[in-house]
Formats: sequence, C-alpha cells, structure tokens
Amino acid sequence: MDIHIVADKRALGAQAAAEGAEAIRAAIARDGNCTIILATGASQFEMLDALVIQKGIDWAKVTVFHLDEYVGLPSSHGASFRRYLKERFIARVPMLRDFVFIEGDAVDLDAEVSRLNNLITPRHVAVCFAGIGENCHLAFNDPPANFDVEAPYIVVALDEACRRQQLGEGWFPNLESVPNRAISMSICQILKSELIILCVPDARKAVAVKNAVEGAVSPDHPASVLQQHPHCSLYLDPPAAALLSYKAS
Repeated sequence: MDIHIVADKRALGAQAAAEGAEAIRAAIARDGNCTIILATGASQFEMLDALVIQKGIDWAKVTVFHLDEYVGLPSSHGASFRRYLKERFIARVPMLRDFVFIEGDAVDLDAEVSRLNNLITPRHVAVCFAGIGENCHLAFNDPPANFDVEAPYIVVALDEACRRQQLGEGWFPNLESVPNRAISMSICQILKSELIILCVPDARKAVAVKNAVEGAVSPDHPASVLQQHPHCSLYLDPPAAALLSYKAS
C-alpha cells in the first residue's frame, strides 16, 4: 500500500484524482475503453471536484459503476448515492459513455443484484475510487466483513457505527431514518480492480486508518484486506494519519 500524507483535503483530492486520471488514460490507450468505480460520501468531495476537470480523458469511452446504495431509498432523497453522483459527477461529465446505477429501491432486490452482477462480471475494472469508514468498512462491508463471498454485489446489513457515521455527516435527520440495509460491492469484487485509490481525510478516520494500515488483516477491520492488494494508493490528511507509526509523504 502506497501511503501519501497530504497537507489538506483539496490537495489530497487533487493528487488522488491525478493518479486516477493517469490510470484511466492508460486503460483507454491500452484497451480502447475503461471501466471505473466511484465512491460517495464526504471523503470524496474534493477528489470528484478534481477528477471532472482532468485533462485528456475521453469520457465517451468510460463506463462507471458505484460501490453501494441504500435499500429502499429513492434517488430523489438527499442521501441517495445515485443523486449524489448525478449531481457531483454525471452532470459535470456530459460525454460519459455509461453509468450503471444501483437501484436500491428496486421492488425485486434479488433481480437488481443479478442485473448488476451480470453487467460487471465480464468487465476489467481499471480504477476503483473508495474510502474507509469510521468502523473500517470498505464500501458497505461492515465488520465482520465477508472476505470470501464471490458475488460482485450483495445485500448487506449496516451496523450502528456505520449508520451513526451517515448521521454525523449530515445525510439524515436522525438515526432512525438511516436505512438498515444496502446493496454493496463485495470485498472480492473491489480487490479485482487493477488500481485502488483511497481518499481518507479527517481525524474521525484515524483509528480506522491505523487498523487498516498497521493492524492484522482481519474481517473485523475490513479495509485491512487492502494490505494484500498489489496496487493500492492511500491518500490521507495529517489528522487522518495522526495515529500511524509509519509516516510517508
């Protein structure tokens, strides 16, 4: 895992986006097209702002999937990840080839998961942009995460720590309104990405970062599995990196 400690959130997002953009351009040059995965949440604001203005990306050759979506939440809801990505990414990249949305409010969840799995299974993912949750979750794979499930997308239960993070970030008015389930990309599918770029700012993530980077690889700290990925870049600001014994620049 390559660790980058960056002065502030804006610089963190800019550097992460620049690395991702380079990989996207390289994939298009090599394969003629590119598939990427985007994350959501407060940790991704600056990265997405920087990604949409990167030069030299032929977005008409890029297909995007996203990591997760709440079960039962309509896309009109302020906390919907579909709405988040439509406003923060798609509206700013009008030439995008395709964006495959997770329909978390689908009437038949099994059919929706099957649809997603059929669409992503044949694809090679060049870049996965992600974050790490306060409970060390990766996507919505809360601890203890299943490292063995091979299905690309799964329905998961959200633990209280995860739900409290969503409340604390201001996406919901109270804990009771935070959904209990989500459709999430699985750990196995995330690890299939050629490059994983993590944006993890803020002191509230410091314990999770410590466990992910310096702890044992364990389902109790889901993001620790990224220690086993050959090409993973972790971008931190100083508060998020505060508990690390190893410092990098």
